[in-house]
Amino acid sequence: MKKPLLFSLFFLLISANFLFAQTKVSGIVLDKTNQPIPFANVVFKDSNEGVVSNEDGRFYIESAKTYTAIIISSVGFSEKEITLNKPVNYNFKIQLNEAESLKEVVIFTGKTSKKNNPALDILRKIWEHKRKNGLNLFAQYQMEKYEKIEFDMNTIDSAFMKNKLFKGMEFIFKQVDTSKITGKTYLPIFINESLYDVYGDNKLKKLKEKIKASKTSGFNGNQQILSFVKDLYSDYNIYDNHLTFFDKSFTSPLSKTGIDVYNYVLKDSAVIDKKWCYNIIFYPRRKNELTFKGDFWVNDSTYAIKKINMAVTKSANINWVKDIYLEQEFEVMNDSVFLLTRDYLMSDFALNKKEKSRGVYGKRTSFYRNHEFNKEKPVAFYKDEVNYMDNDVYNKSDDYWHENRFENLSKDELGVYKMLDTLQTVKKFKQLYSLVQILGSGYLPIGHFDYGPIFSSFGYNEVEGVRLRAGGRTYFGPNDAWRIQGYTAYGFKDDKFKYGFSGKWMVDKKNRVILSGGNRRDVEQIGASLTSTSDVLGRSFASSSVFSTGSNGKLTNINLSNISVEIEPVKNLTFQTGFSYRTLQSASKTFSLDYYTDAAHTITKSDVKQSEVNLQIEYTPKRKTIGFAVERENVDSPYSRFFVNYSHGFKGLLDSDFQYEKVQLYYKQPIIIGPLGRTNIIMELGKTFGKVPLGLMSVIPGNQTYFTIENTFSNLNFYEFVSDQYATLEWNHNFNGRIFSRIPFMRKLNWREIIGVKGVYGTISDANKAINASGLIYNAPEKVYWEYSAGIGNIFKVFRIDFAWRGNYLNTPDTQKFSVKGSFGFYF
Repeated sequence: MKKPLLFSLFFLLISANFLFAQTKVSGIVLDKTNQPIPFANVVFKDSNEGVVSNEDGRFYIESAKTYTAIIISSVGFSEKEITLNKPVNYNFKIQLNEAESLKEVVIFTGKTSKKNNPALDILRKIWEHKRKNGLNLFAQYQMEKYEKIEFDMNTIDSAFMKNKLFKGMEFIFKQVDTSKITGKTYLPIFINESLYDVYGDNKLKKLKEKIKASKTSGFNGNQQILSFVKDLYSDYNIYDNHLTFFDKSFTSPLSKTGIDVYNYVLKDSAVIDKKWCYNIIFYPRRKNELTFKGDFWVNDSTYAIKKINMAVTKSANINWVKDIYLEQEFEVMNDSVFLLTRDYLMSDFALNKKEKSRGVYGKRTSFYRNHEFNKEKPVAFYKDEVNYMDNDVYNKSDDYWHENRFENLSKDELGVYKMLDTLQTVKKFKQLYSLVQILGSGYLPIGHFDYGPIFSSFGYNEVEGVRLRAGGRTYFGPNDAWRIQGYTAYGFKDDKFKYGFSGKWMVDKKNRVILSGGNRRDVEQIGASLTSTSDVLGRSFASSSVFSTGSNGKLTNINLSNISVEIEPVKNLTFQTGFSYRTLQSASKTFSLDYYTDAAHTITKSDVKQSEVNLQIEYTPKRKTIGFAVERENVDSPYSRFFVNYSHGFKGLLDSDFQYEKVQLYYKQPIIIGPLGRTNIIMELGKTFGKVPLGLMSVIPGNQTYFTIENTFSNLNFYEFVSDQYATLEWNHNFNGRIFSRIPFMRKLNWREIIGVKGVYGTISDANKAINASGLIYNAPEKVYWEYSAGIGNIFKVFRIDFAWRGNYLNTPDTQKFSVKGSFGFYF
């Protein structure tokens, strides 16, 4: 997942009383040897309010009601009651004794048995009935939804409050409160409320949410922040076998594979809302897997879940997230229908998982009401709108919110709105916010002009030597309908200035009709990728590489101009057509693009002039985007991509040299395989019809850098293989630590294993071989070239290293038979 603006702000603040609840208790549960007892059950006496201790035996429980005792129990231990002498009781040390007699029919210790376990009998009944419960009972459904998202800095103490970072902002600490889940103090820094109408059709398998209102503290209208925040918390169904959070697939405690992953204990039974329910505790069989601990109440006749509480185990292989806690509550609508009415999810984002580490809570609470059923809507009703933003949604009055929110905000939450709005006027906060904007976007805002990208200011290659670059873009807001951008660069070795500029204008927002055009004169590594767009400001990584292996002097001077129009008539389906004109000439004395221009092969030419028209179709189902501007950012969630491009080159038009047709296809399919990780399958196909020189051939992309780059071959040099028709296939799989978690001495490292294999087949026509006068010997992978790799990710949470081996063509001169590549990234 990407690290956008708001998340960066949270971690910048990290590095740098107690109200309303009537009963608060924290402590640790120990055995007689003073060893922690994980997953112990802690409940208020004579109530259904309870929690489960973590792996270290620690717990925190809070209630708005007044209680005088808690009950602590764990499988294999005698139950213990602790009297509460006051409303707030912290740091209890509770020692449990081993059970002397069996009060239950069966008691399980450690790993529970898969035989003669009544909890598993109930679990199997849940599987049988899961498609017959809740909304699945109806052909169509609709309801109202209220969602509240809040982010808070946690572990606020006096030392933190006195930090110089907060000088001039001390008033914010008046809003400090205590978490009912962890018992830690926290300070709200962001709050958003939204109201929706939700429609679903189980026959069509369609779902649509229409937003009616949205309100955000101090950040109203900032769609980048709102989209990022909402993407953190994707919807889930506890009945599914696997639940996805932060790009990781967790095994659900209600999964059909749960028996192999969890221990289950039938703990209790009681009447809840006039329905007899069983209480089942679950906890993982092994550490370091993506699992939960917690408990659920299930009805004894419908086997529908009444209430479930679960928390991700701290040993789970997930970065930057110390805790994930979930609650769902279901109401009995009639004898057979249990509907979700409340969904609560809390995450504790932190730099490490130590108990006392500071972090940021992210909390989402969703409420559902006013359900209606079997009201059929036309299929067209569920069509996603391509690019519609109703500004009225974000400008509702306080009176509207008072009348329409599902529950009244507490005095604290109302105070948070006022505090956060005031914070936007504080100069120091504005400075911090601006700093995070620069780090997150790579641009330095100067009025309505953004300077950058600042990370592209410096580069090096054999032709230009040291290369300096300066540029920028217009920016009036996240929903700009037009944008102009440009840059200039200078190479100290070739003593030449380069430049590029472009403009884009969205003339129709509803269907995203965009006109664009521009010009670029620069140095480029042709063949850095097989399928690419003709964006005039897109530059190859190889022409500005600072670190590379071997020679990277096979660079080309390019002068490219183009105009284009694109439209998105259906969400995530884009059509684009354009006209381009380019000249190509070698940028190095040691590299040639020469070709013969006569039938006798006696006359050569060193430059290529070419006019071309193209048509592109791109389909990206399930892609999520941020904002409504002419340029949007993609949310980094897995989605498929299908891309096809047809190009026609004209001879004689604007003095062009060649006539040809080229067809290219790209397809990528990510597949999440439950707890086994994520697979990516990538295929590329292409063919050029007609006679073309080296500058217009398809170059199989090599990688002469020290970094892992997608869609390139790690052990190929630039121009090692060229072709006029090709087919590539790549498979890679990230196990997300599944294997290493089974190796005792490697568990704590949280490394993740990656394997992959890729291959390419290609040919060159005799006509294209015949006009080659470049001196470069044409080689095509007529026998499939392939290589395989193995890697380790999540080293120090941010580094990945890949080892790649060449599978064949081992005797080719100057080949790399083995390479080591690395990459940095921010991943959960």
